[in-house]
Amino acid sequence: MSKAALNDETGISRWMVLLGSLRQPKTGYMLIFGFASGLPYALLLGTLYAWLTDAEVDVETMGVFSLIGLAYAFKFLWSPALDRVDVPILKRLGKRKQWIVTAQLLLGVILVVLSFLNPLTSLGMFSLLAGIGAFASATQDVVVDAWRVDVADEKATIDILSTVYQMGYRTAALVGGALALFMAERLGWPAVYASMGGILLVVGFLGLFAPDAERSEQAMADERSNLLTLREPGQLQPKVRAYALGAVALLWGWALITVLVFMVRSLNSDPDARPDSTAFVSTMGPLIVIATVVIPSLIAGGLEWLRKKGRYVVTENVPAKSGFDTALDHGYRALILPLAEIIGRLRWAAILVIALVLTYRITDAIWGSFAYPFYLGELEYTKDEVAIASKFFGVGALLLGLALGGLLLTVIGRMTTLTLGALIAALTNLLYADLAIGGARMQAASDAIGFTWLTGLFGADERLSKLMLTIGMENIAVGIAGAAFVAYLSSIVAKGYSAVQYALLSSLTLLVGTLGRPALGQMIEERGYYDVFILTTLIGLFAVVLCLIEWVRIIRSGRAENAPPPEPEA
Repeated sequence: MSKAALNDETGISRWMVLLGSLRQPKTGYMLIFGFASGLPYALLLGTLYAWLTDAEVDVETMGVFSLIGLAYAFKFLWSPALDRVDVPILKRLGKRKQWIVTAQLLLGVILVVLSFLNPLTSLGMFSLLAGIGAFASATQDVVVDAWRVDVADEKATIDILSTVYQMGYRTAALVGGALALFMAERLGWPAVYASMGGILLVVGFLGLFAPDAERSEQAMADERSNLLTLREPGQLQPKVRAYALGAVALLWGWALITVLVFMVRSLNSDPDARPDSTAFVSTMGPLIVIATVVIPSLIAGGLEWLRKKGRYVVTENVPAKSGFDTALDHGYRALILPLAEIIGRLRWAAILVIALVLTYRITDAIWGSFAYPFYLGELEYTKDEVAIASKFFGVGALLLGLALGGLLLTVIGRMTTLTLGALIAALTNLLYADLAIGGARMQAASDAIGFTWLTGLFGADERLSKLMLTIGMENIAVGIAGAAFVAYLSSIVAKGYSAVQYALLSSLTLLVGTLGRPALGQMIEERGYYDVFILTTLIGLFAVVLCLIEWVRIIRSGRAENAPPPEPEA
């Protein structure tokens, strides 16, 4: 057979695989589950702030309210439990479906109940329900990711399922963003959230009929084998591992309780009597980062050092004596061991890597919750205008940015793109600073490049054109930075722990930005948006400096810039 004929046959075979995958019920449910994952995220961490703006909730309160986003930053903490704990009655649905259906039904009920509340007069209950919803949404994300891996086969491949998931997720972003804004302009916010809640209730019902996702006997055997290696000669003593896991759990628990107490005190107090957000962030913020990142990293690094030095290790097999021992092994393997591996491999460079991870996306993470208050409240655009500029045009610009990021990664390299992404993502905050003082420069730029004329062909006026240009330029920058950051994270995780390490590091990207929102909200109330955008620009430039230092480190280490993920050290 000729090479051309072989290539044709291979191409036909790939198309057959694609068409076969699209006909699989699993693919259809993956689309539904992707939609169900994206919708609550859009409604609880985005569109909800448009409702709060209409209800005339002050911006500082919104900053405190946005701390519910920590549920997504800390979802790796309870993800191991989702493999072990069953939901009463629903456990017969399957290991993954029981949690997927529970989360979807709970989210549907929460959105419907929110539609009956006034966020201004019932802010305490409103924030409590939104927080529970964020927790359920983060839990759903974890389990849907696992379901996708479990059900993938030679017909419904993991690549096809991942692509379909993204399609569903992005569609939900449009429905929960643009469509929700259009509906709110005509029907009001209660109707929006009641209808969105109804959609999730329907999805939860459909989930009852999704294919089961039980893990194979081989997968469970591999998991048992991996756990047994923790009790083999040369591994740390179970008691030492238990103490370490307990210490880390206490630190993470303290951090979460501290944030929850601050939220409750703030949202249940009059504006004049609430705790000072800036004081909380300046004093407790660093302590929370130390408790959740620094000390656990030191503990993990110390454990890896002890193991390599042969201290406090077992000299013979030590079998687990109870289910509690097995649970501790699971927790250690899921939460501590991946961190110990990356600290042990990177050594002192881990400080630089973690600092970069914590700060790289801080500019858009800290500002994102105030976008709707800025557009609707400060600049007084209509919901329809914001939907067009932020969602339809903005999403297109984001996709363009992601495509450009992928191209730049290939052409100029990973670290060059990473540094460029950090720089332009920071500088685009200056465009918003101009909007905050009237937008004369952005209007002149829009006129000069013909963008005002082009958008005018579709019915947009000059005022809308400068908003679209600003959002478009920011989203292109964020897309480039996002593509580069995903590539960078993928390059520093080890193959043996890639999933857990990636989830842990990607979660940390939300931590500092989320913690800083209450103080940023207070700053907006006291000094206005212009000063805030200058500050976020300077914060973003700090990430640029860290990128340059990391670039130098990689060059000095002799490791190729675009090298594949490393193998875990023995």
